[in-house]
Amino acid sequence: MPLGLRGKKKPKSKENSKLVENEELGERAGLAGRSTNKAATSNGGGLPPPPVNLRPKLVFHTQLAHGSPTGRIEGFTNVKELYGKIADVFNLSASEILFCTLNTHKIDMDKLLGGQIGLEDFIFAHTKGIKKEVEVFKSEDALGLTITDNGAGYAFIKRIKEESVVDKVKVIGVGDHIECINGKNIVGTRHYEVAKMLKELQKGKAFTLKLVEPTKAFEMIEPRSKGGKTGGDGKIGTGRGTLRLRSKGPATVEDEPTEFEEKAVKKVDDLLESYMGIRDTELAATMVEVGKDKKNPDEFAMALDEALGDFAFPDEFVFDVWGAIGDAKEGRF
Repeated sequence: MPLGLRGKKKPKSKENSKLVENEELGERAGLAGRSTNKAATSNGGGLPPPPVNLRPKLVFHTQLAHGSPTGRIEGFTNVKELYGKIADVFNLSASEILFCTLNTHKIDMDKLLGGQIGLEDFIFAHTKGIKKEVEVFKSEDALGLTITDNGAGYAFIKRIKEESVVDKVKVIGVGDHIECINGKNIVGTRHYEVAKMLKELQKGKAFTLKLVEPTKAFEMIEPRSKGGKTGGDGKIGTGRGTLRLRSKGPATVEDEPTEFEEKAVKKVDDLLESYMGIRDTELAATMVEVGKDKKNPDEFAMALDEALGDFAFPDEFVFDVWGAIGDAKEGRF
C-alpha cells in the first residue's frame, strides 16, 4: 500500500558526598512534586530543559561496571546529562563512558540502558578500555553486525550473528565502540548512519575498523558473547514506574509499559534491526507512542515524519511498523 504523504525532515562536602560505600540499597527517593502529564509532553520536541527545581527529584545508585564504590545521582533529564552526573561522581570525563547497563555489571545487551529507567534500577557505567585496530575482509554483502548507540555520540556493536563475516574475526566483540571506519572518525554519527556506511562497503575488499572495547574487570574476561538473544526478557523496573528519558524535552515519570506497549516496542525494534541493522528501544518506543492513536497508515506516516523526519524511513518499513502496532493492539502476538 503506497503511503504517499511523506513530509519534509524536520566541591563535594563530607555530609553530602555522592559516594556511599557499603550502603544498603533501600527505597529510592520519590518524586517531589507532581509528575508531568504524558499528554502535555508527548509533543515536547525542541523544548529547553526544565529548571533544575522542576526536574523529577529521583535518586539512583550507580557503579562503574569494572568495580567502584557506589555513587548517587539525581537531577538528569536525558542520557547525556546522566553520563555527566555519573562522570562527576567518579571524577571522570563524560566522554569516557561508552554505555550503561541496568542491574548487572556484565556486558548484557538485553539490560542496556535505553530511554527508560525503572525507579529502582541500579545503573552500571561501562567505560573505555583497550583500543584496537582490525582489518576485515568483506567476503559477503552482510557483515552480521547489529549497531546501536549510547545516545551521546558513540555507536557500538550490539549483536554479532553466528557464522557471519565479523563472527570469524575473534578480536571484535559485543560492546565494542566503533571509532573509525577506514580512517574516518565516526564519533557523533548516529547508529543508522554507521550501519549504512558498513553496508555500503564494497564486497570483496578489506576495510579497517578502529574499536574501543569496554573496560573489563578480571571476572568479566571470558569468551566473547554474541549479544542478547532476540526475544529475551529485557523488561526493567519493579512495578513502581519508570523515568522516561527523551532526546528532546523533559524527562517524565510514567507507569511501567503496558503489555501492548511492551509487545509493540519489541516488534518495532525487531523491524529496525531487519530493515536498518540497528536496535534502539527508545526509538521503537517513540514510534509506538506516535502511532498508537493514529487511524490509518497515512496519518501515521505524516506524524512519524514530523517526529522523526531525520531518519527518512522507507515507506515499506513505515507500513510494517503500522501493521506491528495494529497486531499488538489486537493481541495477535
